[in-house]
Amino acid sequence: MAAPAHGTAPAHGTAPAHDAASRHGTASPRIPAQAGPMPPAPVPHSGAAPAAPGAVLPGAPMPAPVVPHAGAAAAVAGVAPPGAPMPAPAAPAVPEAVLPPGAPMPAPAVPHAEAVPAAPGAVLPVALMPAPVVPHVEMAPAAQGAAPPGAPMPAPAVSHAKAVPAAPGAVPPPGAPMPAPAASHAEAAAATPPPVSGAAGPSAPVPTPYTTAPWQNYDPWAPRAPFQQNGAHPAGPEQKRARARKTLVLGAVLLALVAGGAGGVIGAALERDGGVGDVRLPQAGKEPQGRAPDTVAGIAARALPSVVTLHVKGADAAGTGTGFVLDGRGHILTNNHVVESAGSRGEISVTFNGGETAAATVVGRDTGYDLAIVKVNDVHGLRPMPLGNSDNVEVGDPVVAIGAPFDLAGTVTSGIISAKERPITAGGEKGDGSDVSYVDALQTDAPINPGNSGGPLLDVKGRVVGINSAIRSADSSSDGDGQAGSIGLGFAIPVNQAKRVAEELINTGKATHPVIGVTLDMGYAGDGARVGTKSAGGGPAVTAGGPGEKAGIKSGDVITEVDGVRVHSGEELIVRTRAHRPGDRLELTVVRDGSRRKLTLRLGSADGN
Repeated sequence: MAAPAHGTAPAHGTAPAHDAASRHGTASPRIPAQAGPMPPAPVPHSGAAPAAPGAVLPGAPMPAPVVPHAGAAAAVAGVAPPGAPMPAPAAPAVPEAVLPPGAPMPAPAVPHAEAVPAAPGAVLPVALMPAPVVPHVEMAPAAQGAAPPGAPMPAPAVSHAKAVPAAPGAVPPPGAPMPAPAASHAEAAAATPPPVSGAAGPSAPVPTPYTTAPWQNYDPWAPRAPFQQNGAHPAGPEQKRARARKTLVLGAVLLALVAGGAGGVIGAALERDGGVGDVRLPQAGKEPQGRAPDTVAGIAARALPSVVTLHVKGADAAGTGTGFVLDGRGHILTNNHVVESAGSRGEISVTFNGGETAAATVVGRDTGYDLAIVKVNDVHGLRPMPLGNSDNVEVGDPVVAIGAPFDLAGTVTSGIISAKERPITAGGEKGDGSDVSYVDALQTDAPINPGNSGGPLLDVKGRVVGINSAIRSADSSSDGDGQAGSIGLGFAIPVNQAKRVAEELINTGKATHPVIGVTLDMGYAGDGARVGTKSAGGGPAVTAGGPGEKAGIKSGDVITEVDGVRVHSGEELIVRTRAHRPGDRLELTVVRDGSRRKLTLRLGSADGN
């Protein structure tokens, strides 16, 4: 039996040759065994030179047949000398070739690239044949030839890529082994065993060459390509630029998000902590000066230059009050109780809104009306306060009060008219009634305090409709000195009454009072004003020849109405009477002996004080 090749394909991906019968399961003619053992096939290597064509080593066994490879030239068929073993036919066998009876099937050799075949007709002696060169790619099939009967087939030459053959006719010395061809490191191709022709039965199938693994194709000397782990092609310039743009955009977005978040956190911290450095508070810008004329600010702006503050010093007392300019001659209207403490030898100082001061003297005053006129001299540029009409005032009309409460000059307050014709009496500290004033007042809720007395009460057009004179305060003050603040109950003398009295005081130095000519019983507790039984001097209660007697009033009559307005006491009757001028006609309702009657009365005149 011919020994299979052992130094071939296992390292390079080739398969060893097998017995043809065992491979195909059919009986094939056997080739007689060669005298002497067959040497093992040497390991092929690149660059090994095959034996010279026709060289036979004495006593050497026949070499293993050549494994066919693409592109390799087949050995030329020849006839071996007598007594010499027949060389193994080159693989693959020529179609229709038949092995001698009893000869074993040779194992195919591992193919290699461009192996050089043995010379045509060469027969090796019994000496050891050289191992075939491992073939590579493009091995060519062997040429057609027939071996003589009983001769073993010689081993085919091993081919190698660009291998240089030995010199022609070179034979190793007797007994020397054949040199082993160099092992190949190039890519090994799968060997294709040749089919056997002429055998009985079906023809043997051609084995499929083994496919080399990718790692066996690695060439360390090949040009290097960019390393790709996933096997994808390396990115080109356009793809690199696109990736760079995407990276820049993503980086910009992330930077914007981080910057925005950081800015928000810093802004919130600054907002919470008030920022850094000095505190700067927000403030409105400068606006045009002036206000609408009918606003409180507009009214005050026009009225303040005409309002003055009076400081009074007397022998026994001193006080502060308010007044306003009536004309360009220097006449100033105020309350009697403001200047009363000055007497005939006291001092009165007038301070204007601009801060100028001037001395003033009393022109005239009236206790019953609580009004007085003072005059400043040698003062120019005075602005008189315009006067309104108190009869036009309605409850609920807005009003503005200006004064110097507790010596705070130029204080402006506002409110409304709470009531009209409110009968009040003020004064009475002397106890004999000589200092009592009777006022048919305008009631207001504009804050009025001590020091506001004598100041103007203005309508929405900045005209005087009343003179602030009295307040209703709590029963006792907090500081115990008899002065208390406003509780929203302020009273003002109607300007119509003040105008008449002021004119009389300026012109004559005294004021006249309208009178009925009767003495009232001030202790009467019933409803209405009852006429007394006698006068204060002990005379009759109804003055002879006076307005009351002429109207038909009798002692003991009870007067219940004046001009249709109910009166409930003697003070109210005086107030209603003082609201008129001397000579005015009044219609009275009188109850006498349980019966009611109407009387018409013309008011008389009496000097004030």
